[in-house]
Amino acid sequence: MTSFSTSRKLAAEVLGTALLLAAVVGSGIMGERLAGGNTAIALLGNTLATGAALVVLIWVFGPISGAHFNPAMTLVAALRRDMPWRLALAYPPVQVTGGVLGVWAAHAMFGEPILQVSTRLRDGGPQAFSEVVATFGLVGVILGTVRFRPEATALAVGLYITAAYWFTASTSFANPAVTAARSLSDTFAGIAPSSAPAFILAQLVGALLGAAVFGWLLQVEKTS
Repeated sequence: MTSFSTSRKLAAEVLGTALLLAAVVGSGIMGERLAGGNTAIALLGNTLATGAALVVLIWVFGPISGAHFNPAMTLVAALRRDMPWRLALAYPPVQVTGGVLGVWAAHAMFGEPILQVSTRLRDGGPQAFSEVVATFGLVGVILGTVRFRPEATALAVGLYITAAYWFTASTSFANPAVTAARSLSDTFAGIAPSSAPAFILAQLVGALLGAAVFGWLLQVEKTS
């Protein structure tokens, strides 16, 4: 198996998260501009671009860094001892940095002001609970496919997020780095900074619940 240096792993997380946020925010802007006021059409465009981008980005960066792009998934990996804590602690700062760079790139591509702060409120218990459910499910999808069909992980993650955009009230951020970065975009995909802490807390709760439940579910029974 090919081994990559820590610097390459961190670079992969920066680039991958940046490209993911460019897809999320850019497709949101494009969708809203072309939808003629139809929010469902705008969300559909945003959904398809995000799910497709995730599949490709995991294929490209997975062999280098694991393609986490997500502090919650990094936390799960560290708790499961799939990566050392020293490396796990280095991932979230570069993931957030990459996310912000991706948001700025999307703004630049569409002629938007680079520096923005979102005013789109996403408050309330149902939204926060949706993030618990979305992140819990994402952990289950990743752990289950890695265990049984590792070659299908990228596709499974993309399909799950595509579906979760529509079955959760929050449109399934399921990622603290994505949440933080999207607070800096006052566009279709944005989230107000005041709404972000509840989302991030819910995502971490969902990730921990997912790690516990699916860690137990997928554990092989020892036979004598």
